[in-house]
Amino acid sequence: MRDAVTAEELTRRAQQQRTQPPTVEMKPVELAVDPSVANRPGDILTRSDIFCFAGRATLVPKRAILHTPAAYASRLGFKEGSNFQSWSEFLSDNRGWIITQEVSRPQAEGREALPDDVQKSLAKSPYIVVATFHGDPISVLPLKTAPAPTAATPVTGKP
Repeated sequence: MRDAVTAEELTRRAQQQRTQPPTVEMKPVELAVDPSVANRPGDILTRSDIFCFAGRATLVPKRAILHTPAAYASRLGFKEGSNFQSWSEFLSDNRGWIITQEVSRPQAEGREALPDDVQKSLAKSPYIVVATFHGDPISVLPLKTAPAPTAATPVTGKP
């Protein structure tokens, strides 16, 4: 069993906390690079690929384009005088040469590969293929390969 804290003890603790802030015990962290500088995002145009066709343009994240046939390579990049429109409007206007491939979150993060049949069909597709997640374009990171397991030497009882 424990004794209850008295009013005097609570008052003493409160005064001690007011005179000695908790930040006194904190020590500054020494970093080689300032995180506010190292993690600063670039502007939206440097982080995006641009589709442009018939005077209209739209943005998709970098690495969202899974396949680009040579016939449509000229439609990548901004053309002077084009007006931007949303992805959904641009896609509906250009369904004849853009298709989408829905990916899962682990696939987009590079933790899981696209199925072999999907990869084969992408390589043969005559259309530009854009990765989507719930209908919106998403970057697909390169597959993270697991480190190769090293062969463990069996432990024998002999030195």
